[in-house]
Amino acid sequence: MDKRPIGVFDSGLGGLTCVREIMKIMPNEDVIYFGDTGRVPYGTRSRDTIIKYVRQDIRFLKTFDIKAIIIACGTASSAALPWIADESDTKVMGVVEPAARAAVAATKNKRIGVLGTGATIKYGKYVSNIKDICPDAEIFGKACPMFVPLVENGYTDSEATRIIAREYLDEMKEKGIDTLILGCTHYPLLKSVIGDIMGKDVTLIDSGAVAARAAYDFLNEKNLLSEGSEDGTYRYFVSDSVEDFSTLGSMFLDRPIKESVEKIEIEGF
Repeated sequence: MDKRPIGVFDSGLGGLTCVREIMKIMPNEDVIYFGDTGRVPYGTRSRDTIIKYVRQDIRFLKTFDIKAIIIACGTASSAALPWIADESDTKVMGVVEPAARAAVAATKNKRIGVLGTGATIKYGKYVSNIKDICPDAEIFGKACPMFVPLVENGYTDSEATRIIAREYLDEMKEKGIDTLILGCTHYPLLKSVIGDIMGKDVTLIDSGAVAARAAYDFLNEKNLLSEGSEDGTYRYFVSDSVEDFSTLGSMFLDRPIKESVEKIEIEGF
């Protein structure tokens, strides 16, 4: 039994979809969440800049006695994790590998689509991870730069969102995929729209949710789970204004955020 908290971070609010799954499957765990809202989005940044940001995010979380860190961001997991994974004595996990495993397990025709930010698609880590598991899989990536601002501004089911989603997804439909990775943790909030367009025969892989399950497996294997009957506690930190975080964050978590939200100066880490 280990009562130390789990650290989770993202460039903004999307990582809260991972926290939502942690709340479901590990309700006794304490969580420290950091959203780098002052520097969102990571998807338009260079690899060097993303790596710099991720190192700072990890250093901040390690000021708490963290037992594991989840990079709940497809961009950071793709562009930075392979270069920084061995720098920390704390286990650092991303969303790419768990999503790749889940997609390979789900596909029947071995035609898999990946939606992500420009950086996520550019660095190709979903492709390489899937190929490592299933060399004969065909993978089709699509950058969806408009999805993150649409979600963060609350446009999760508007007609404008549906028009843009159809523009992105028509190509995937033409490829005949049967499995689609939502390779950014913002995208599960668009699952209804994406599912309607892709149809019921396409399995959607929620990268944040499968990362939370992978974290559970790791903690369980290492005997690091927090056991007992007490509910976990949650602390939220951002690098920009705390205004509206509780409202928007509640949409990602699918439950009200009643805890306080604190702003920190991430550049100091």
